[in-house]
Amino acid sequence: MSELYRLLPSVDLILQRVSESGRYAHLPRPLLKDLVNVHLDQLRADIRQQKLNTSEDMQWSALEGPLHAFLDRASRPHFRRVINATGVVVHTNLGRSLLARQAVEAVTEACAHYSNLEFSLDTGQRGSRYAHVEELLCKLTGAEAGLVVNNNAAAVLLMLDTLAKGKEVVVSRGQLVEIGGSFRIPDVMAKSGAVLREVGATNRTHPHDYERAITPETAALLKVHTSNFRIIGFHKEVGLREMVALGEKHGLPVLEDLGSGNLFDFRPYGLDHEPTVQETVAAGAAVVTFSGDKVLGGPQAGIIVGRKEYIDPIKKNPMNRALRIDKMTLAALEATLRLYLDPELARREIPTLRMITASDEELRRQASKLARGLRRALNGALRGSGGSANAEITLLPGASRVGGGAYPERDLPTTLVAVRPLGTDIGVEALRDTLLDTDPPLIGRIEHNAFCLDPRTLDESEYVLAGKVLAKVLAP
Repeated sequence: MSELYRLLPSVDLILQRVSESGRYAHLPRPLLKDLVNVHLDQLRADIRQQKLNTSEDMQWSALEGPLHAFLDRASRPHFRRVINATGVVVHTNLGRSLLARQAVEAVTEACAHYSNLEFSLDTGQRGSRYAHVEELLCKLTGAEAGLVVNNNAAAVLLMLDTLAKGKEVVVSRGQLVEIGGSFRIPDVMAKSGAVLREVGATNRTHPHDYERAITPETAALLKVHTSNFRIIGFHKEVGLREMVALGEKHGLPVLEDLGSGNLFDFRPYGLDHEPTVQETVAAGAAVVTFSGDKVLGGPQAGIIVGRKEYIDPIKKNPMNRALRIDKMTLAALEATLRLYLDPELARREIPTLRMITASDEELRRQASKLARGLRRALNGALRGSGGSANAEITLLPGASRVGGGAYPERDLPTTLVAVRPLGTDIGVEALRDTLLDTDPPLIGRIEHNAFCLDPRTLDESEYVLAGKVLAKVLAP
């Protein structure tokens, strides 16, 4: 055993060999050295456990392949691309919305060059970063003014801190939602310094509940759109127009948090009506907040629009500095909003809209194409190995989801590509888990005792890649 330890190549020799290959020239040398040390520690453990027990095992020809495999795997970025075959379009855990090509190009341009982020090309003086999107926001929503912060929770926080700090805000008990990650609207409100005044019952709130709660200490009425859950049965809530009338009667602004707000009407594509930002502004809300990275299909952002008399002080709030967006977000958001000037262009170019509105026929066609590609990839692996069929691939009816807290009860019909391992040691759950470690990871779901891929959230360019990683895992 001691002889085997002596036969292990040194760190310097391994670094010299891998440097000569040029394969890891993109890695910082300190990182590469650390990884080589980790691999050598594993080799020593293998010697102790007698997994390596001959001098031939210590030859470079025997060590090189496993070393490269380890370095390839261990040097991958921790934050990296995955293939989303789950059918959940706005997948919170997988990065939410994909950006349109135009938005990606705008981000690249913003990162690679200097820009007029806070510089007015008209005056040659300091400008406002909001100027790049405020006019677009007003044109698209009908609002008088607008600004953008880093997410919708920040938008709600900033709105309440500006307009209601130290005063009461009246909100229906049935709208005190949890927005994900265990963060709740009451907690956000408390951090703003506003005093929450709950009214009504969980399932029913009436206009008189709001009216009875109004006092000289009331600063605003708040409506929170419950986009991530539904109350059915014996249920009532006060509509926005009715709340606006009540607010006008008492000289109070009505604020609305739309959550996963949208600028697109999905009703022609079979989805239920969800209030758009345009409708909410038109109904008289003084300030409206919503997300940029959910159904809207842009980057992570919290968008605030409304009447100028309320938006201007929000812009001047010192907290706005801590919550502001960066140039990459701004570039992506402007490019996304420009597409909405033509709703049909937005539907075609913004991936989130395109996926949500995909037709049943289109998805069946894509599923058939994906299944054919997977079969070709698996058959190609079989020809190379001389093995026999190792998976059954079929089409099944299924359902996708919008995700991101939108349309919580609405399934989107789809056609799934079901993969069932055959004649291998790997089961369906083991296949799912193994695919998490491929490059890139392929993430699907288990249904009908099969690993299922939903073409709704797959781009055609990913079909070949999905076939390669499946074939690698299922090869005999």
